[in-house]
Amino acid sequence: MAVIPSFRQGPNPTIDRNPVFRRIREHMWGYVFLLPLILLSLIFVLYPIAGSFRYAFYNWDGFGDPTQFVGLRHFQRVATDPFFWNAFKNTVIYTIFLVPIQLTLALILALVLNDVRLHLSNFYRAVYFLPVVTSMAVIGVVFSLLFARVGTNYPHWLVDLGWVNPRLGIMQNPTLVMPVIIAIGIWHTLGLNLVNFLAALQTVPKDLYEAATVDGAGRLAKFWYITVPAIRPVGAIILIFAILGSLRVFDIVWVMTQGGPFYASEVVSTYIYSYTFGSKYGTSQANFGYASAAAIFMSFLILGLTVLQVLIVARSRRRQAEMRLDTGA
Repeated sequence: MAVIPSFRQGPNPTIDRNPVFRRIREHMWGYVFLLPLILLSLIFVLYPIAGSFRYAFYNWDGFGDPTQFVGLRHFQRVATDPFFWNAFKNTVIYTIFLVPIQLTLALILALVLNDVRLHLSNFYRAVYFLPVVTSMAVIGVVFSLLFARVGTNYPHWLVDLGWVNPRLGIMQNPTLVMPVIIAIGIWHTLGLNLVNFLAALQTVPKDLYEAATVDGAGRLAKFWYITVPAIRPVGAIILIFAILGSLRVFDIVWVMTQGGPFYASEVVSTYIYSYTFGSKYGTSQANFGYASAAAIFMSFLILGLTVLQVLIVARSRRRQAEMRLDTGA
């Protein structure tokens, strides 16, 4: 009589003793569903990054195989290039002004829209979120036409103050170009952070507010002692993603100004793009090697800022836990 093999296996002592294998076996379907995302990330994210590290050591125009090895020369050039540091300065300015203003407005609007007494709250949420689903390139084209030196598109009091040359327009003024881009950036992604804050606010238990009301706490006290501690972990993640997103600003700048006038709105992404396709900085030939080196250099700067943010958040959480323990004691 033939013996039919069984595919059901009993517990494996080696796997059961290993917590890593035991955890993988317990959550096998989770890893199966994550597998397509992991494969796509390997193909379209990690592989290009690895290729950029290789190309950064060559002079390469994007055709054929890179053969002209230059070592660390590209990195040295990036580190000493005043145009790169000007672009980095503009990127930091964009981030410093956009993130606090946008997150503050998003939190205030989220508090207002989270009120159950507000009528048509879903309509207002859709209105604020609408710019997020609109292409930034299309927005840049529309605003470029609005601020163009045609007709009377801009307020005349700006001309009277001497801020705008009526023959040029707003976007050709080196003093006004970055504030305009920052304002458009705040408006464009405000709805995304608004929805995130709304989701965080809706996780706060209503019983806490009711108990605070019974104790005679006012709105400011409820916000400071209930809302802020409850949404702080989510708020830290929102802050990190907002900073990282603003540091990658590209499309609105390229569509509206291409880094001008006189590099007043140049950011790191447009700087890298210009060297990738050889459209500025006195060169007509693409240099993928130098662009890769600049991108890697900027990535390390962003990585340093991210690590600093994570350390600050972790330290803040430790202090909060210590305060809770002291209060409980």
